[in-house]
Amino acid sequence: MKLALVRGAGDVATGVALRLRKEGYAVVCTELPRPTCLRRAVSFAEAVYEGTWQVEGVEARLARGPEEALRLAERGKVPVLAPEGDALAQLRPRVLVDARMAKRNLGTRIEEAPVVIGLGPGFVAGVDCHAAVETLNGPDLGRVYLSGSPIPPTHEPCGIGGLSQERVVRAPCAGIFHGFVRIGKLVEVGELIARCGGEPLYAPCSGVVRGILRPGIEARPGMKVVEIDPTGDPEIPFQVAARAWSIASGVASALELLTSHSP
Repeated sequence: MKLALVRGAGDVATGVALRLRKEGYAVVCTELPRPTCLRRAVSFAEAVYEGTWQVEGVEARLARGPEEALRLAERGKVPVLAPEGDALAQLRPRVLVDARMAKRNLGTRIEEAPVVIGLGPGFVAGVDCHAAVETLNGPDLGRVYLSGSPIPPTHEPCGIGGLSQERVVRAPCAGIFHGFVRIGKLVEVGELIARCGGEPLYAPCSGVVRGILRPGIEARPGMKVVEIDPTGDPEIPFQVAARAWSIASGVASALELLTSHSP
């Protein structure tokens, strides 16, 4: 069994996991004990809270340890370990993908697996990973770097329907988040949609709720807590985004290049 370990189980990591499965890999994802994904409908991270979660017809399950994760992977599931613990040492995957999208390297090292791939800024191909993949929207999205680094972060949300920052709600202060709308709901500009630390949060534009932080999570000041899709299509929040598929295709291309370059 070809095994890949994906660090992260958010929407981009989930797209990567799905693509790796198409490439013939069994996949194990790792996550935080309390994930903070917004695009929860298309994130295997929801399995941490729900026990099981399906995206694109593929079932993820929360695993209690590496041995259970391996059994689930052998049965065609995507196990999610939260936290990772010593899974890397126990599972010894052929491929390690850091898909946490942290805009920096949180500690992944090139010697951790035969093939190590880092997504986005903070990774240096040939130094802390064998290949890095571009995650910034634009003509280079999904580009594979076998040396050097992806483009530095802009800290701008992806543009949708001509809006970027204008479609995102950020926590105004530290505090517990409580959302009043569900993913896929149509909202109007100015509508009360959540509270954070007791502060009311309003929809910055009209559209459909693309992502929203899980209720009860402790938010940090400035943290993204709600995303609106101004195009208003209620099906979009339940589909893996084109950006995630492009990044996942970059991972597949990186694997092909690294395989062809190997002795």
